Amino acid sequence: MPSAEIPAAGGDPRRLLVYNGGFWLKPRLRRILALAGWQIATGLAPRGAAIGIWGASPTAWRGRAMAARRDGTLVTVEDAFLRSVLPGRAKGALARRGPIGLLIDPHGLHFDPRRPSLIEHLVEDPASAALHDAARRGIARLRALDLSKYNAHRPELDPPCDGHVLVIDQTRGDASLMGAGRPLFLRMLAAARAEHPGRPLMIRSHPETAAGLRPGHLTPDDLLPGEHFCDAPLSPWKLVKGAAAVYAVSSQLGYEALLAGHRPRLFGQPFYAGWGLSEDEFPLPDGRRGRAAPETLFAASHLRAPVWYDPCRDRLCDFDGALDQIEAETRVFRQDRDGHLAYGMRLWKRPFIARAFGSGRGVRFTRRPSPQVTLAWAGTADQVPQAIRVEDGFLRSRGLGAALTPPLSLVADDLGIYYDPNRESRLERLIAAPPPPGAEARTEALIAAIREARLSKYNLAGCRIALPPGDGPVILVPGQVEDDASIRLGAGAERGNLALLQRVRAENPEARLIYKPHPDVEAGLRPGAIAPADLDRLADLVAHKADPVALLDQVDAVWTITSTLGFEALLRGLPVTTLGAPFYAGWGLTRDLGPVPSRRQARPGLAAFVHACLIAYPRYVDPVSGLPCPPELALDRLADPAATRGGPALRVLAKAQGLLSGHAWIWRR
Repeated sequence: MPSAEIPAAGGDPRRLLVYNGGFWLKPRLRRILALAGWQIATGLAPRGAAIGIWGASPTAWRGRAMAARRDGTLVTVEDAFLRSVLPGRAKGALARRGPIGLLIDPHGLHFDPRRPSLIEHLVEDPASAALHDAARRGIARLRALDLSKYNAHRPELDPPCDGHVLVIDQTRGDASLMGAGRPLFLRMLAAARAEHPGRPLMIRSHPETAAGLRPGHLTPDDLLPGEHFCDAPLSPWKLVKGAAAVYAVSSQLGYEALLAGHRPRLFGQPFYAGWGLSEDEFPLPDGRRGRAAPETLFAASHLRAPVWYDPCRDRLCDFDGALDQIEAETRVFRQDRDGHLAYGMRLWKRPFIARAFGSGRGVRFTRRPSPQVTLAWAGTADQVPQAIRVEDGFLRSRGLGAALTPPLSLVADDLGIYYDPNRESRLERLIAAPPPPGAEARTEALIAAIREARLSKYNLAGCRIALPPGDGPVILVPGQVEDDASIRLGAGAERGNLALLQRVRAENPEARLIYKPHPDVEAGLRPGAIAPADLDRLADLVAHKADPVALLDQVDAVWTITSTLGFEALLRGLPVTTLGAPFYAGWGLTRDLGPVPSRRQARPGLAAFVHACLIAYPRYVDPVSGLPCPPELALDRLADPAATRGGPALRVLAKAQGLLSGHAWIWRR
């Protein structure tokens, strides 16, 4: 998708005189303005100065008065239409993060019809119509990801009825209402009843009203028998999808109804009115706005007008970058919103578990299994079967978990866990489901970035080995930790490294076999060593402390029981043979000689499969900002050793652990 129109970097920032305390009290607001080329200041404005105001806020009159007195240029600032997880008025650290994007408008204000705004100018610019395909993909992504301006709704909830007439309420004092109040909303409600007799009617309360932050105009007392008042945290896209008709004054939900294919009935004059896409109770003057496609409106409102911000990289980005970030933050919040009682978390893991799962009401830890536990490390989850199972992700860290290196990625599976083929996991459902719009291109770019950065699960420094002499194909055989859960639950006839190597040699007598011991086994932290005499007899080369990515560059195929290295081989286009039932077996991408579950019937392409494994399934935590982040950001951090080091206490503990490697049971209890 083309980049948003971001002001060119470089040059001196332009001063923006402001007289609203919010500009000074909100760090992210100031930062976005600075990156967009504005330096906020205050004091007496010189003639012709740029004067910033926050929309139509109660204090905007100060800036307007100064601009009128000093012949200044008004620049209005407002939240973009994709803002955050919670409304800015909500309480807590999550709400205080601020917006992901701003509308910085030197022309007008998008909800003030008295003069054309930046969005209106951009709709009429032919460049917006030229972005039709990009806009169509953007709309499809928003709908598929169930994202809106605020995103605290619960996607699992359904509207109380279908085929309803949706009447959208707004908060009292909403600046976009331009002074309109309850009489206008009652008029809209009466029109909805009169124009759709016999249809079920639903009044949709504003999320801030439902949260008790601001009152609305319509209440349950306005209902007639058989009508519904909806203040539940329902998905906006579900509400408009099931509606037979939509009524709005100026709500963004009315715009989303338009993008979903409705022709909303409007009782205000929002920026999306007057383009031939709505039924307008109060039409704009003739000639004010022409005809426009929904995609053209979206190109103006989401792709071109906003200044989008990447809070992890601390830089401006395009719409897709902002959407990726909000997707990461929202997915985490939806699973963590009610807080967690966590069981089975070792002491050294608790700080990063608290950070990774703390977007809602926080994490408490317990040493006792109970029905109240909601989160458990996967290896202990049998004692709390109702809990979400937590494990390391597939792009984990720069260093071993056994060496106490904190992970950048975790998986939180509410059905099973990816390495246990005996029960369905959330990953399996994601693999079997159609990927969302834009997934293929995004995943292909992610795969290319992983290859270019030469990343793997642990990203350990290692040496490049010389291939054994000979002419036969080179097969990499990765060793595993023999008491690992993926072996205990997913192995076939071969359940240990010696048996694995014997099977590969028996079936490939002419091949050159490279055996790579597992790093935890080499470090003496876990069981799985093979006797030197057996290695000499079965392997042509033992790749001690070798770089796994370099090995994959040199071999022709990989044989494994359940090793994640098989997945990394698939990312690089290598043929993989499995003797067990790892998460990547059974989907038509590998040669499977083990007991793969019959339920794995889907046949995704590699991109769709990797999208499920690396984008949809794990959650990533940025070690720099502490924010949930998309996988692309995690790749950047993994490529930078300084960004992924554990704290000093963990480094000291890891060194002590290495000295006591023969007593690993002490810290693995």
